[in-house]
Amino acid sequence: MKTVQTLILSTLLATAAFAEGEWKSLFNGKDLDGWIVKIAKSEMGANPGNIFRVEDGCLTVSYADFNKTFAGEFGHLHTAKAYTNYQFRCEYRFIGKQVEGGPKWAYANSGIMLHCPHPSEMAIEQSFPNSAEFQLLGDTRTTGSLFTPGCVVDQDGKEVKGAVKSTVPSKPFGEWVKAEAIVKDGKIQHWVNGELVMEFANPRFDDGTPMVGGHIALQAESHPCQFRNIEIKILD
Repeated sequence: MKTVQTLILSTLLATAAFAEGEWKSLFNGKDLDGWIVKIAKSEMGANPGNIFRVEDGCLTVSYADFNKTFAGEFGHLHTAKAYTNYQFRCEYRFIGKQVEGGPKWAYANSGIMLHCPHPSEMAIEQSFPNSAEFQLLGDTRTTGSLFTPGCVVDQDGKEVKGAVKSTVPSKPFGEWVKAEAIVKDGKIQHWVNGELVMEFANPRFDDGTPMVGGHIALQAESHPCQFRNIEIKILD
């Protein structure tokens, strides 16, 4: 009997471990269920011009109905849930033209913001959540870079704040690119199309508070783009 009970327990534990390690979709292809919109100069939940929308089964950043000159309305679509140790992956591509008034540096520019506080903690005028950003760039630049709004990290034994440029070339407009972030026990890796392009550790807010987990956000920085196959695997 003990052997049978042990076998059953082992099977249950193995099943639980397998469930924790499964990829789970974060986007249903129909609406923004499970996500929270926060756009600078607007209250949490407001989506002026329907910037974040679903088109052709893709999570889309569009300015087709924005109907005014862009003036710093940077947007972020946050996961409703927070995560600590995980793999996050998606595919992205840039489409269309940058909205009128968008800054030059934001051309073909988006990102995956890691370890974000809940969007309710952002000031109404705040442009970017305090987070470690996995930059997604298009056209003739490199992609997979790091940017650190409101935080610092350690890389190669040195404290880093600001931008760390990757060496991986971006892809042409309209071409889907696979981006994956691996976040585990204080270490973060950026992968692009299966290639490791960035690695750093010990992310912390500017005041020194460790960033041990948080929400994940996708950016709207004034250039239309799309995301698909948005998935997470829990590594706890």
